[in-house]
Amino acid sequence: MKVIVFGATGNTGRRVLAQGVKMGHEMTAFVRSPEKLYEQQGEHIVQRVKVIVRDILDPVSVREALSHQDAAIIAAGHAAQGEEFVSIVDNIVSQCESQPSFSGRVWLMGGAGLLDIPYTDLIGNNLPGFPPMYQNHNRNLERLHKTQLDWSMMCPGTMVDSIEHPTPVRLHVTPETLPVPIPEAIKEFSEADIAGHLFSRLQELDVAYEDVANCILNHIELAGPFKRKRIGLAYRSDIPVR
Repeated sequence: MKVIVFGATGNTGRRVLAQGVKMGHEMTAFVRSPEKLYEQQGEHIVQRVKVIVRDILDPVSVREALSHQDAAIIAAGHAAQGEEFVSIVDNIVSQCESQPSFSGRVWLMGGAGLLDIPYTDLIGNNLPGFPPMYQNHNRNLERLHKTQLDWSMMCPGTMVDSIEHPTPVRLHVTPETLPVPIPEAIKEFSEADIAGHLFSRLQELDVAYEDVANCILNHIELAGPFKRKRIGLAYRSDIPVR
């Protein structure tokens, strides 16, 4: 498949790019700094990647880059950028909509605070104590809900370079809801207590960048099981609900 990565030199984007090349996809990197790309990936990867150096906020540049692509992975920006982050996402999604030769498959990076908390009608980002900047992820999700594109939103916890597990685990993937066991009693908690419970368990949501990248690339076909869904990831063993 032809896959374009926006933000291809970021922590997630560079791993998606390299893994996509290894999987045999025709990868395009939309970047601000080609020098950084070459430094990160090395010649053996870069030689197999189409590199586009343009302004990610320029509609024409983004629309042209999306021509004949099968999937777009938006790994550019971060919540702390505020309005700029929201504008980056809105521009790319808008150009995906307007580019007639683009297939319509989009992955966007979000965060675990966007996932439904079991037994409640809440998400973490709306609870007291969660950083206000995460509301920018909420706004990006609202933008996706307005489009007819075949999108998925990756919602990991803290992403890290690698994780060593003392016992065998598997990567647990859940559409829409938090991927860790939640006690049913949480429905009786106040919002402040729910937030405290989640904060006490944040480490359970740590996930390796490589696993995030692989999950995205393993689900870039149109009309897959993750179509128009938020996706959570966590490592699970036989841990009882607390």
